Amino acid sequence: MELSGAAGMQSLEGDEALRAERERTCAEFSSIAGCDLAVAQCYLAENDWELERAINSYFEPGVECPSNKETLTTLINTPDSEAMPATSSDTCIDLTDDTPVIIKKAPVADISPTLNQEDESHVTLLTWNIDGIDQANLPERARGVCSYLALYSPDIVLLQEVIPPYYEYLKKRAISYTIITGNEDGYFTAIMLKKSRVRLLSQEIVPFPSTAMMRNLLIVYVNISGHNICFMTSHLESTKEHSNERAKQLNIVLKKIQDIPPSTTVIFGGDTNLRDKEVEKIGGLPSNILDIWEFLGKPEHCRYTWDTKMNNNLKAPYTCRLRFDRLFLRAAEHGSQVVPQSLDLIGTEKLDCGRFPSDHWGLFCDFDVIL
Repeated sequence: MELSGAAGMQSLEGDEALRAERERTCAEFSSIAGCDLAVAQCYLAENDWELERAINSYFEPGVECPSNKETLTTLINTPDSEAMPATSSDTCIDLTDDTPVIIKKAPVADISPTLNQEDESHVTLLTWNIDGIDQANLPERARGVCSYLALYSPDIVLLQEVIPPYYEYLKKRAISYTIITGNEDGYFTAIMLKKSRVRLLSQEIVPFPSTAMMRNLLIVYVNISGHNICFMTSHLESTKEHSNERAKQLNIVLKKIQDIPPSTTVIFGGDTNLRDKEVEKIGGLPSNILDIWEFLGKPEHCRYTWDTKMNNNLKAPYTCRLRFDRLFLRAAEHGSQVVPQSLDLIGTEKLDCGRFPSDHWGLFCDFDVIL
């Protein structure tokens, strides 16, 4: 009887351990996918409680959980009213090569001279606030962003407002890129480096001590065709009410740019939320740091990157046109020079869902590398 009792106790303890382990796995799945525990349990049970396999299944386009569909407001699964059929043009995008993906409504920008070319005399960069925190139509909008990545094939991608499910989706779809993030939860920035062209040397995160919005400065040091370049991205504090904090963060960014060794070119891009008067208030940019849009002659076609007159994603009852998204360059003092050649807006065509990929336009910049 004692032996039987001990065996029963061990069985009970085993069941409790298994239950606890599965609860931890459910919590981990829920954290990664941004879904509730019921959805997590559904996918894990269907995949023999193998976390990686379940995550992969969850992020497959068009896959739906047999229950609780209304809770799937994250990246890949959508309610029936918003579900879209899988087609070769908007899902399963292969970013492992440089073959263009045709977007039904072609981007306005004409970048045919540099599109998909492994030209060592050029470097291409895209910076974009992809608005991952807006859950509406997120699956289609994410696929739209990936379509632009495949079409333009930038060497460097600077992203803001990435969320964990979006990050997992990009890791799976954009496998031709190395992805470095500025955080792991909430929403954060990310830098994507094309593996065929860009070699990562090191990375760094500079905190903003008084931020109330989880903001920081993400930095990577890379080598492109023998040229050392430092890329930075950030999402400075939002809204008019946080103008003072935004100014503090801008000063941290500018100081960090100045601190990079003068032999290295520095390029910053991101959602700065800046108003021109705020830049004037701090005395403007340092003399050796240029605003790329201004350097290129202030082209009117890409003046506004947050434009509620043209972009109705937010359904804002007001019109606001601002140059929130900016690119700064500090040239190297000697050696090869990286010179901006053109600047265009990305994401200006509506998707089939009737919305744009983001409430921000992206900025695509082409640089000449001069020896």
